[in-house]
Amino acid sequence: MSCFRAENLSLHFGGLKAVDSVSFAVEKGEVLSIIGPNGAGKSSIFNLISRLYEPTSGKLYFEDQDITGEPPYSIAKLGIARTFQNIELFENATVLSNLLVGRHRHSTTTLWQELLFLPNVRRDEKAHRRRVEQVIDFLDLAAHRDKLISGLPYGVRKVIELARALCTEPKLILLDEPSSGLNVEETDDMSFWIRDMKTELGITVLMVEHDMTLVNRVSDRVIALNYGRVLAMGAPAEVQAHPDVVAAYLGT
Repeated sequence: MSCFRAENLSLHFGGLKAVDSVSFAVEKGEVLSIIGPNGAGKSSIFNLISRLYEPTSGKLYFEDQDITGEPPYSIAKLGIARTFQNIELFENATVLSNLLVGRHRHSTTTLWQELLFLPNVRRDEKAHRRRVEQVIDFLDLAAHRDKLISGLPYGVRKVIELARALCTEPKLILLDEPSSGLNVEETDDMSFWIRDMKTELGITVLMVEHDMTLVNRVSDRVIALNYGRVLAMGAPAEVQAHPDVVAAYLGT
């Protein structure tokens, strides 16, 4: 059983085919990267999986469950988390507060119980704090725990967005250009964390990325897209050497 699969997935905006009959599967425990020029349909696929867009046709399956008709708010509950190319954090809150937002899907208490701060609420709060601290240690964020997001550099914010996604305890994580805006050292750190997510945390990774160095370091397989269609699929070196992929990148 695959972790996730798309079957004949299409997304049309009028006459524009952003995604055109794309099919692929992500196996449990692998890192699958989607590459392609700007406008190839990579982020559109993420928006379809996140249920931000409604597919024109095709099906989405997560652990063999059809999620094509699921509302966006239910996706995290299923075990799918996502980071964004443009960072989406609460600027005037601390790192700790932002990470605790990621624990929302695991909340088991009601509003009135929380208002009275009953014993089960306190137990849940301690459990959520323990999990957040584990993620802070995993991503070396201890020095920033109590700082406001607004005062942190871009590279640290990228890591915090990843941390918030990990706090949901996902089975599948969608990484939308995780190295965008990072320097060489920060990209190296990101590659280590992606591999550790796979090997230590057992998380399946679907990644959209332009940095081919990062793609080659962490990917088990690669899908190349152009104009919404699959050009090639396979091992990183094999896909990058494919004539259609070379032509798409070089414009020949």
